Amino acid sequence: MSSKEKPTLGGTRIKTRKRNIAAPLDPAAFSDAVVQIYVDNAGDLELVAKSVESADLNFSRYGDIFFEVVFIGGRTQPGTVKPDEGERHPYSVIDCEPKREAILPSVVYIQKILRRRPSLIKNLENVTRRFLQSLELFEENERKKLAIFTALAFSQKLSGLPPETVFQPLLKDNLVAKGIVLTFVTDFFKEYLVENSLEDLISILRRGKMEDNLVDFLPPVRRTAESFAEHFTNEGLPDLVEYHAKKMLEVKLKEIKTVLTSKVTEESSVDEVIETVKQLVKDAKLPEIEVVRVIWDGLMDAVQWSGKNQQQNANSVLRQVKSWAPLLNTFCSSGKLELELMYKIQMQCYEDAKLMKVFPEVVRSLYELDVLAEDTILHWFRKGTNSKGRQTFVKSLEPFVNWLEEAEEEE
Repeated sequence: MSSKEKPTLGGTRIKTRKRNIAAPLDPAAFSDAVVQIYVDNAGDLELVAKSVESADLNFSRYGDIFFEVVFIGGRTQPGTVKPDEGERHPYSVIDCEPKREAILPSVVYIQKILRRRPSLIKNLENVTRRFLQSLELFEENERKKLAIFTALAFSQKLSGLPPETVFQPLLKDNLVAKGIVLTFVTDFFKEYLVENSLEDLISILRRGKMEDNLVDFLPPVRRTAESFAEHFTNEGLPDLVEYHAKKMLEVKLKEIKTVLTSKVTEESSVDEVIETVKQLVKDAKLPEIEVVRVIWDGLMDAVQWSGKNQQQNANSVLRQVKSWAPLLNTFCSSGKLELELMYKIQMQCYEDAKLMKVFPEVVRSLYELDVLAEDTILHWFRKGTNSKGRQTFVKSLEPFVNWLEEAEEEE
């Protein structure tokens, strides 16, 4: 057997790992301490803000509870908005009068707190989202206060309230179906527009991804453009109604343009495309002038453009016009609509450098294909009101107009 000694651990010091010992959670004590700050300062938010700033409290752990105390005067039961046991104060947002002058100081107060403790921004977002998702648990008067607070928060550009935090939680089916959401956003819109423009409101809605979906705030049984217009007109917001009507028109026209371009690119039959567009126009109840414009846009979007070869581009446009003249003819059913088509072509040729020289050829082709009448062309030439590039286009069309006038004299 080997006489070699076995190694031993004698004299070796073994280091033990220290475990992090978590401090016990005590949300009740935190809530009571914040409530006491309100009580000690008799609800004077200037003094409350100073006391909160100097308080030795664990805001990083209990940020959500802090805003529960701000909004409803005390902490809530987990997963609800119902008050939990513990101290409460009567100076919360919910305890205010439902007026801007009563609620604005709370917005300014929160703004000061967030400047001094920016780590609380996420907690404000959390609590706001939770309360908005639980609007049905608040009284009607309390919901109005929350709507006014939210509007003022956006007016004051309060940190911690991105628009998606406000609008997306509202789209819970049960809240929408009961009309709670419609009432809330109506109060929000009216309060926000007191000091802000409609453009500012639309900007917020756009960031909240609601610009194109305003009717989603209405209960399903009332989710129509007519109901939207009736409700917000009665609430004194006609500008919002007008904006929404224009937006819905844009959406419907874009849909028709997309469908048309797709079918033209797929080389569907002219008759099929005509019937498809007719049905879309009927369903959307679109103005005839807008239909003519969007049909031309759809046809031009389907053209295979060449990079720099202007003659090739001109030939492509003329082939498209010839192929789809029956479609244009179907919807240019009056002199007024024919003139609108000419204005549309004029604008495109003016805005697109590669089409500047093709204008007279397109007009002549549409005349030969019975889309544009002689009277329409002569009216545009003599009395056209669109000034964009008019001088250039009139000059380029002059030989064709002279030919029309000579032919008319000979007859």
